[in-house]
Amino acid sequence: NLRLLLGFMFLHPGKKLLFMGGEFGQWTEWNHDTSLDWHLLSYGPHQGLRRWVKDLNHLYRSQPPLYERDFTFEGFSWIDCNDIDNSVVTFIRRAADPSDSIIALCNFTPVPRENYRVGVPAGGYWRELLNSDAPLYGGSGMGNLGGRDSVPIPAHGMYHSIVATAPPLSVTVFKRQPW
Repeated sequence: NLRLLLGFMFLHPGKKLLFMGGEFGQWTEWNHDTSLDWHLLSYGPHQGLRRWVKDLNHLYRSQPPLYERDFTFEGFSWIDCNDIDNSVVTFIRRAADPSDSIIALCNFTPVPRENYRVGVPAGGYWRELLNSDAPLYGGSGMGNLGGRDSVPIPAHGMYHSIVATAPPLSVTVFKRQPW
C-alpha cells in the first residue's frame, strides 16, 4: 500500500524525497517530454493520496520529534521491529525535549491488528495524530477513536503501554498528551 510506504518513509530519520507525480500516485514513470498526469486527481484514490502526502508534510514540519534529532541516535529507536508473526513494527521519534516524542505503529499486512499492545515511554493520553486508513485518504476508516490512554502495564521494556488498533496496511501516528 502506497500510503503505508510513504508514511513509513516520512516518519523515519533523514530528509524526504519524492519524484514528480509520486505525491498523487501517477501510474506512469516521469517523462520529460510530457506533463504529469494531473487528470488522475479527478479520481478519489489519487485525491486521497495527495491529501495524505500533504498531511505528512504538515506533520513533519510541525512536530519537532520528526526533524530536531534527524541525524542522531537519540532521535530514533525501535519499540519492536521483531514481530514477525504480525508483520507490525513500532518505533519512537524523539525531539530535543525529552518529553516530546511520537510513536509510529505500522501494520504491513492486509489483516487488521486489534488490541495490539505497544510500549510507550510515558503515561498519558496518546492522541492519534494521523492514520493512513482514514476515509479522507481512501482508507477503510479503522482507527483508535482519536487516541488511547496508557496503562501501567509494561511492554517492550517500558513501564507504560497502550492497546491500539493497527488497521490493515497502515501507519498510525501517536503523540503523548500529559494527563
